[in-house]
Amino acid sequence: MVSRVGVASDDFRKQVLGYGLTTAQILYRMPDHPSLLQTYVWQNYDLCPKFPALKDFLAFWQEKLDGPLFSVTVAHSRLIKPTELRAVDGVFRLH
Repeated sequence: MVSRVGVASDDFRKQVLGYGLTTAQILYRMPDHPSLLQTYVWQNYDLCPKFPALKDFLAFWQEKLDGPLFSVTVAHSRLIKPTELRAVDGVFRLH
């Protein structure tokens, strides 16, 4: 389905607005067994470096869910990305 502006995907719109795919690995304590840690992976488009969507999700987690947060590790393309390599068409020598 195509919207009025001709863009079919909300994810594409977010990318055009500067959003990037963000992944968060969340470690939390099990409510019934606080000595055990469980992992949850959250992935969504978000703005780096403030991460408003992730902050909203974590606020929801702390307010509504029983498992207390232990740690959150965030990965985003602006935080870490491979070095860009460019092909060289020729070699220039200066004598």
